[in-house]
Amino acid sequence: MHYILFYEVVDGFIDKRVQYRSLHLDHVSKAHKQGELVLGGALAEPVDGAVLVFNGTSRRIVEDFAETDPYVIHGLVTQWHIRKWMTVVGEGSTPP
Repeated sequence: MHYILFYEVVDGFIDKRVQYRSLHLDHVSKAHKQGELVLGGALAEPVDGAVLVFNGTSRRIVEDFAETDPYVIHGLVTQWHIRKWMTVVGEGSTPP
């Protein structure tokens, strides 16, 4: 099982993220090295959000990630929500 974290971001996100980008990248790198974060990145054309996929750990780990993300803390993320994702095919999937 996996969890998907969806971010909605402020207008002008590309320019506004500059001062927090290295802190955010450190945050995502740490989660990836711990095996929690599988994939993540900004949505494009337009850049109005981001999607991050977490391994089937627990919802709380994803909540903790979002609550401590510099982009969230500094108001670049306007809203976020988590969805449980039942994966059935592909590397790392967890079929029932």
